Amino acid sequence: MNTTRIASFAAVLEVERERVRAEIAEFELEDQESLSEVSGENNYRDHMADQGSATFARELDMTLEESARERLARIERALARIEADTYGVCVRCGGTVSIDRLEAMPEASLCIACKEHEENA
Repeated sequence: MNTTRIASFAAVLEVERERVRAEIAEFELEDQESLSEVSGENNYRDHMADQGSATFARELDMTLEESARERLARIERALARIEADTYGVCVRCGGTVSIDRLEAMPEASLCIACKEHEENA
């Protein structure tokens, strides 16, 4: 893969890293709010349905935050592979990760065959 193409992937990854970091920061900010602050009421006066909705929303946010953190880690690893000059090389078999795959998912670390093997294992 040529240096221009790699620089293009690096730029895409940098932009996505900043977007995901901002998303995580927003989740962290929301986590700091208590149920009382969100509802504007005392917890003891909240209706059970309101508490259930708030709990569901928090659990959903926690799941989305965890997913964002995992994506950020994949992006960081991809940027590290660029620095190490191993970007586009499958971390499992050492084969080539196709340009099409990297365009669809720039943080991809596995070639299609290894990814399919991982998913079927």
